[in-house]
Amino acid sequence: MRRILVIGAAGQIGSELVPALREIYGSENVIATGRRTPLPEIITKGGPVIYLDALQKDTLSKVIYERDIDTIFHMASLLSATGEKMPQAAWNININGLLNVLEAARSYSIDRIIWPSSIAAFGPSTPRENTPNETILQPSTMYGISKVSGELLIEYYYQKYGLDTRSMRLPGIISSETLPGGGTTDYAVEIFYEAIKNKKYTCFLKEETRLPMMYMPDCTKCMVDLLEADPSKLKRHVYNVTGMSFSAGELALEIQKHVPEFKIDYKPDFRQAIADSWPMSIDDSLARAEWEWNPKYDLQKMTKDMIDILRKRL
Repeated sequence: MRRILVIGAAGQIGSELVPALREIYGSENVIATGRRTPLPEIITKGGPVIYLDALQKDTLSKVIYERDIDTIFHMASLLSATGEKMPQAAWNININGLLNVLEAARSYSIDRIIWPSSIAAFGPSTPRENTPNETILQPSTMYGISKVSGELLIEYYYQKYGLDTRSMRLPGIISSETLPGGGTTDYAVEIFYEAIKNKKYTCFLKEETRLPMMYMPDCTKCMVDLLEADPSKLKRHVYNVTGMSFSAGELALEIQKHVPEFKIDYKPDFRQAIADSWPMSIDDSLARAEWEWNPKYDLQKMTKDMIDILRKRL
């Protein structure tokens, strides 16, 4: 049975990943950490929680040693839009935090590290349609720069020290449980809340802006699937993954099937330039071939599930 440390568990992905991991590996074997106070109830009520800053290397090493950790999910990160407002902080948290995790893992013989990269690793010079796994990585945001640097770091620590490091380039993540914080794809979550509560939404991207997305149940499945993938079948350390691609306008139309009175207008802000530098669709055939990645949700199924859940809650 694994002993798992989830760093950055209070974020959008971490707060749903932790309960999923606890269901699989046992509640006492999944230790959630975060800097946010208070931490979300979804992670505090089901198992051990530690307040931890990944930038404090000695504290991180102590937790790994005392808790007998053998697996790490490193989720702590500043996202794209926030990263453009605070680029130095984004570099510090995203890269120095990862470097501390890799160094601590090397010292304590960690079995496996999962660290998510992002479609932000791509840039304006990358093919935007059906973006391949191996392609040009020239991002134009600090978030993207930190993700490319992180991809190189985990490859280096594998080649140099034999650490089993694994990563997936996540698209925009849509969750019914946790609001996002500082991402360019945040509209795809906000729009559902506003459709249910106020029947209207002002989108910060253009109507025709198409981006790759993934529903949170597929995201947690993706992480567990990659964690448990047979290492003999993996031919690389970073994989493209996606669930669906749609434009802001297409999502609005799908929501209107369930909320006919919903209205939307479009007022693009600085995040439009970020979105325009990212892929419109992703080729994740290598993940499907090497570790049988297979998402369950498309736009229609995801939208219905989000509407059903939020109607009951709101």
